Amino acid sequence: MENLTVNLKMWRFLLFVLLNFSFSAVIGQNPKSTKPNIIIILTDDQGSIDVNCYGAKDLYTPNMDRIAEEGTRFTQFYSAASVCSPSRAALLTGKTNLRAGLWGNVPVPWHADKMKKYGMPTEQVTVAEMLKENGYYTALVGKWHLGHKPHTLPNAQGFDYYFGHQGGCIDNYSHFMFWSGPNHHDLYQNREEIYRPGKFFPDLMVGEIKEIINEKRVEPFFIYWAFNAPHYPYQGEPKWLKHYKNLPTPRKEYASFISTMDERIGQVLDELDQTGQAENTIVIFQSDHGHSTEERAYWGGGNAGPYRGSKFTYFEGGIRVPAIIRYPGVVPENEVRDQLCMEMDWFATIAELTGSDISKLNIDGKSLMPVIEKNSAASQHDVMYWQHGSYDDNIAQWVVRKGDWKLIGNPKERVKDKAPLKDKFFLSNLKMDISETENLIGKYPEEAEKLKTLHTAWLKDVKKEMNK
Repeated sequence: MENLTVNLKMWRFLLFVLLNFSFSAVIGQNPKSTKPNIIIILTDDQGSIDVNCYGAKDLYTPNMDRIAEEGTRFTQFYSAASVCSPSRAALLTGKTNLRAGLWGNVPVPWHADKMKKYGMPTEQVTVAEMLKENGYYTALVGKWHLGHKPHTLPNAQGFDYYFGHQGGCIDNYSHFMFWSGPNHHDLYQNREEIYRPGKFFPDLMVGEIKEIINEKRVEPFFIYWAFNAPHYPYQGEPKWLKHYKNLPTPRKEYASFISTMDERIGQVLDELDQTGQAENTIVIFQSDHGHSTEERAYWGGGNAGPYRGSKFTYFEGGIRVPAIIRYPGVVPENEVRDQLCMEMDWFATIAELTGSDISKLNIDGKSLMPVIEKNSAASQHDVMYWQHGSYDDNIAQWVVRKGDWKLIGNPKERVKDKAPLKDKFFLSNLKMDISETENLIGKYPEEAEKLKTLHTAWLKDVKKEMNK
């Protein structure tokens, strides 16, 4: 009887060990055996080098750097446009902004009818719609700026939940858009206007994101977190203004908003860690385009480093942006990729990582996974195109880049008190001169003609598709 008791105890112990081992194995495999969560962090008007890991020496950005240390960052990553709405349309559709149906910024609501600019067409398929079809819960927290009519708002474009402002910018405390009048309140939860006077908008966004992360649901989540920072008005917290007190204006004001934003990014990253979801969450980080030199931004504040240009221009400082992806166990840690990449590529990359079917979608973006997985892989793009301001390239700014050669049509530069550019075309070779200081069109006219031919053929196809 005693031996039987001992044997029963031994078998119970062995069974316990076996079950515990099996359970641990299942738990260990679970993060990669289910679809990953996704958070896209899109900052607004952030300069090309305004992160420590991109070369900033006077900023404090430990959390953006943390994403890079735990993931892969890109050094030749391009925004799809140098202005807000077209850039966002390209991100969400995987298409150039012209093919996404948005040639320029969406105006404030009371100008939309007069200008006949209503936002991104509803028939465009967004990354939210793609993921929703694949069983995802989809949310947008932050800035929309892709239309004010009911059919062009987030809930009609694939987002289950929306919290944020519809227009291009807001005051972060009153949540009013102060523009050319009438100033209007702009804070919404789905389609309902809500009021949170005095509440700091970055904190409101973090609160919303934490709720989504912590909500118990079967399906994975996709969060598009579109910051209203460091876009003007510069409203960094007092502690950061004190931290940067020795910097000159407007760098001081801009820097304080950068670090205020960075701190909120850290709070969300910490929440992922604390809830055990970091290992199964893809985090993508990017600025929508270069820094602003508008009057509302004190004529500057951001830093493009060696690159010429800023927001609204197509010199490198207007479109070359910081961009990083983190996905533990899938994306290499603390690595750098120098291949040419574009904002539209996130769409196809997310589709590959989530097993989403995009075979019926005719997009411009390419999955970045070959480049991410292998440093020596070729760029997914042989030729890159940009155009915004119109479908008419006689008045629009446009760009074509092939290899190191880059041609800008109707170039503009926004520098206070500087005379407008007189050149109709501006040719540069980025290997010869990354700062684009000299127009090489007189020295290399044959290269300019090759690029013009490429642009003309591309635009002809786009206009035919879009009935323009």
